[in-house]
Amino acid sequence: MHADNFDLQQYFDRIGYGGEVRPELAVVTALMRSQLQNVPFENLDVRAGKVISLKPEDIVDKIVHRRRGGYCYEVNGLFAMALTALGVPWRFVGCRPMTYPARRPRTHMALIVTLDDEEWLCDVGFGSYGPRAPLRLDAGGETRQDDDVFELTRPNEREYVLRAQVEGVWSDQYGFDLAHHEWVDFLPANWLNSTHPETLFTQHLVVMRQTPEGRVILFDDRLKTVAHGETTLREIADDELPALLRDGFGLDLPA
Repeated sequence: MHADNFDLQQYFDRIGYGGEVRPELAVVTALMRSQLQNVPFENLDVRAGKVISLKPEDIVDKIVHRRRGGYCYEVNGLFAMALTALGVPWRFVGCRPMTYPARRPRTHMALIVTLDDEEWLCDVGFGSYGPRAPLRLDAGGETRQDDDVFELTRPNEREYVLRAQVEGVWSDQYGFDLAHHEWVDFLPANWLNSTHPETLFTQHLVVMRQTPEGRVILFDDRLKTVAHGETTLREIADDELPALLRDGFGLDLPA
């Protein structure tokens, strides 16, 4: 994953990272946390009727230079560029979202990263309860990350399912296998997600940012704040939205 306009220091500045620069697990963990807390998952362009560009240079311009967020292909694509610049091996995997009542196609993107001779799931682009740090594929059992608890289960010898505890109840988030995907393989899914009238992203506004305490999720006019396992909900009036996106999510609003 490469973009001619990608600069590692500019990326660090965008995500607020000032630590070590080495191809190590601790560094990748810190980068993942910094991006999740400073680059929101958001579908504002989809809601504005725009088809999302998967040209790498457009992703860098949007997120780094124009200080926007994006959905999975954009934010995970940007993270992949940073991993490449660090010299960290990675590959894309296609994931099947499992937070819907009906079975869905593999429209989500995540990364499998190789560090310390082990494979780790990294994902900075899931708009629900995605991981907060790399998850080792063969960890087994529960993994606590801050106040969140995750688990990678194996329904069969080929597949993995990411599960998260949501308000004390285990919830399947998405499934995947280790088949290698190329960037071009996600073009049809991106077209579907950004144009089909029945997808979540064309029907609903979704903005999510992780915080040191938990996460903040805006779904249409409902703001859900999770802090140390405690959840609060409130409705957002239309005239509150611009300030919330700017001050609560750190987004420079689209023109």
